[in-house]
Amino acid sequence: MGIEYSSVVDASRDDVFDWHSRRGAIHRLLPPWQPMNVVSEAGSLADGRAVLGLPGGLRWVADHQRDAYDPPARFVDELGRKGVMSLPAGLVGSWRHEHRFEEVDGHRTRVTDRVDTPIPERLLLPTFRYRHRQLAEDLASHRWAREQGVRPATVAVSGTSGLVGTALTAFLSTGGYRVIHLVRRTARGDDERRWDPESPAADLFEGVDAVVHLAGASIAGRFTDSHKAAIRESRIEPTRRLAERAASTANGPATFVCASAIGLYGYNRGDEPLDEHSTGGGGFLTDVVTDWEAATAPAADAGLRVVNVRTGVVQTPRGGTLQLMRPLFTAGLGGRLGSGRQWLSWIDLDDLLDVYHRALYDPALAGPVNAVAPEPVRNEEYTRVLADVLHRPALVPVPGFGPKLLLGEQGARELATADQYVVPRRLLDAGHTFRRASLEDCLRHQLGHLLAAS
Repeated sequence: MGIEYSSVVDASRDDVFDWHSRRGAIHRLLPPWQPMNVVSEAGSLADGRAVLGLPGGLRWVADHQRDAYDPPARFVDELGRKGVMSLPAGLVGSWRHEHRFEEVDGHRTRVTDRVDTPIPERLLLPTFRYRHRQLAEDLASHRWAREQGVRPATVAVSGTSGLVGTALTAFLSTGGYRVIHLVRRTARGDDERRWDPESPAADLFEGVDAVVHLAGASIAGRFTDSHKAAIRESRIEPTRRLAERAASTANGPATFVCASAIGLYGYNRGDEPLDEHSTGGGGFLTDVVTDWEAATAPAADAGLRVVNVRTGVVQTPRGGTLQLMRPLFTAGLGGRLGSGRQWLSWIDLDDLLDVYHRALYDPALAGPVNAVAPEPVRNEEYTRVLADVLHRPALVPVPGFGPKLLLGEQGARELATADQYVVPRRLLDAGHTFRRASLEDCLRHQLGHLLAAS
């Protein structure tokens, strides 16, 4: 039993093996629909140990086998033990995972995963379809950047423990970038620097080529006075101080990329197409995002290229709306929200990473950039597609008072039932290619329902 799964990727064998050997690879390969998280990465493919977290504090331990290590052709990991919480994983019986890389020609590699385990192939197939697609797409993204003359640089990133930050740092690291994590605790190692939002250290950005600023309190939640204050206070002044620090560092960054949000456009814009030149529509989030983007001015005034990534509704079962909706739809309890006619401007998580990546190196991008898929959908269509992907009905509409109970009237209005038809005009004009422009393709990938031809 077990599985052997192969595909050919457009990259040299050395590039493919190097990608697997870098920090972040296990993050990029771990399917988001599975109830697992990375506790620790293996320090080496030769004899390192990776630990994954399971529900209830259980652990899955993967021990790499030195006697099977043959770079760049092969490495192997087997199910191991580390403490009492790893013992239940042994109930699967055994697990030996051989990763093989065979040169097809100088620019293509056959990647083969062979897993010897009692677990049936049909249960493993979605995982390996996902892994191989992630690998091929990540390599393609970095290859395209190299073809534009881009070389990996040193990037400082805030908010690295968040949903986007974890994925972005893994994506950049596997692509050969040196990523410096800006942390608020004491730094542990050369890849971390302590960041005090109240007073960033004078040398925080020494030797850094670019900054990606993602940190900020979650917008999700009931819009109480204290929650709204936390949203503002975690964004405006910390961003301004970081921008000032970047501007004043002689041997510092030339590029400052800052998270932003399509909330700037307001919550009730109907069928009006909204691009980067559109005005704000009013409301709490419009005011916050306007001030947030203005806080990057010290960097722009000093001549740094500043990019404000106005992010739509990110699609991943690891967080956000999809994480909330997936269990309801899986149970057959999903349905449209309110009238279902409101527009949803969404983006696949991996497409968002590509937007940040391009913002780091493309000199044509500056100022606001709408990070949304090119095809917004109405809520009723989103509901239908999600239900179809999960093979469930969508017959239970959510009444208008539901979101108000969770988010309050203002939160429901500006988050749950926001109506925004946002267009990624700057990216389209730049000829940007989206990995998953189709909502169905996005949800199938993120939820482990890829079709055989995908």
